[in-house]
Amino acid sequence: MDRVAPDPAPVGTLPVALDAMGGDNAPGEIVAGAVQAVRERGVPVVLVGQPRLLYETLAAHDATSEIPIVRAEEALSMDEGALASLRRPRSSIAVACHLLKRGDASAVVSAGSTAGVVATGKLRLRGQQGVGRPAIAVTLPTLPTPTVLLDAGANADAKPEMLVQFAHLGVAFAQVALDLPRPRVGLLTIGSEAGKGNKLVKRAHELLSATPGVDFVGNVEGHDLLTGRADIVVTDGFTGNVALKTLEGSIKYAFGQFRETIDESAVARLGGVLQRPRLRRLYRRLDPEATGGAVLLGLNGTVVIAHGSSRAAGIASACELAARLAAGEIVTHIGERIASIPRSHRLW
Repeated sequence: MDRVAPDPAPVGTLPVALDAMGGDNAPGEIVAGAVQAVRERGVPVVLVGQPRLLYETLAAHDATSEIPIVRAEEALSMDEGALASLRRPRSSIAVACHLLKRGDASAVVSAGSTAGVVATGKLRLRGQQGVGRPAIAVTLPTLPTPTVLLDAGANADAKPEMLVQFAHLGVAFAQVALDLPRPRVGLLTIGSEAGKGNKLVKRAHELLSATPGVDFVGNVEGHDLLTGRADIVVTDGFTGNVALKTLEGSIKYAFGQFRETIDESAVARLGGVLQRPRLRRLYRRLDPEATGGAVLLGLNGTVVIAHGSSRAAGIASACELAARLAAGEIVTHIGERIASIPRSHRLW
């Protein structure tokens, strides 16, 4: 089947700076994802990494004339933590952030070490004025619209005031990315009653209940994360990351068990064939790569962190998400929202 070319990007559109050396499957799947983003989704991309290796990989896709390369000889390994941003000032993710800061890119995408990407982003781009701690936001596949969970790993330790700020970051993100004019905010804890939870959650509940501009709907328990009870769920980075990975593992396990059940008999296999279109739609909706990855909110620039094991389709989705957020001026929207909070209600 002939590939249908996407509508060309507007003249002057800045490319997404893609860290080609970050991720479990770099650079092969990263480059393949860049090619998909350019050819199938109309998103301009610039690859950042080792030129010779990237040129050879692009040549395999006959795409050397479509995607430019910016040199970066160093790369953060997947097991390197936050200090790697200081040890490797010329890493591919650092150079990508430099392109964004200099105005040569619209956003940054990386499937590299989350700790390394967060630390490098903070160091190179700095936090927005009025934002105390950037937070990682992920979208969960709820219906009719996704639910935003944050923080999903940037801040393992948090104070109640930080959770209030995460709520503001989440509201701005939901308004731009999900087109929700007044998203509902919930607080993740161990019970629906206001008094349930540890000291952090109890105090955060009090503050969120009195925060103007936030439609706080109360506590949300773990089993409500995929029910759509709230449009935004705030928590500390430690709890959020555990919750996210638990959901991903549970979905993967459930689909694996379902496949085994279908293969048990001829009747089950026939039923699976008949339901295949619906099953494929369900799988695409629950596939974490379809969402494009997590977004690091609160920096002076748009940064998307793709899953470390992302394949080409996941990288293409991440590039598309990054381009869409940049076009929606998410950074400006967050800045305006933070600036509009009365000083008497700024808790951080």
